[in-house]
Amino acid sequence: MKPALLVIDMQERFFGFGPETSESLRNAMEYINPTIGLFRERALPVVCVLHMDDEEGLLPDVAGFGVPKELDIAPSDLHIHKTYGNAFHGTPLGEKLRDLGVDTVLITGFCAEHCVLSTYRGAEDLDLTPIILRGSLASGNSENIRFVESISNLISFGALQKVLE
Repeated sequence: MKPALLVIDMQERFFGFGPETSESLRNAMEYINPTIGLFRERALPVVCVLHMDDEEGLLPDVAGFGVPKELDIAPSDLHIHKTYGNAFHGTPLGEKLRDLGVDTVLITGFCAEHCVLSTYRGAEDLDLTPIILRGSLASGNSENIRFVESISNLISFGALQKVLE
């Protein structure tokens, strides 16, 4: 197994979607940041996926597009810009992961019931094994997080540490 960590749509703009969404994003970061560290310690790929939307002004170099400084994404991480919910659709993500020998994607981020779930299904379509990191998803509705976790391959941070030893 060679995994890559996908950090989906953890963008500054989304922290302004209301208190429940903001809290959910902050809670997800509590799991995402240690996982980023774990992947870096083992020289495994970390991928920052950022959503773009012309109509909403969600574009590179526009305020709100980037990740918050509290998120441990580095410039050296692979950065993918997407315009669809599925991070594989219309992007070089699948090809780049294949070039790195990745066969498994650990998926984290926002929004559980939209882009995360779409990317999960997209990974399956590319014969990658998708796994959700428990506690690392965000949404404006906590029930949607529980639903996505309930229908997906799921791993806890502790189990992930053990698997990656």
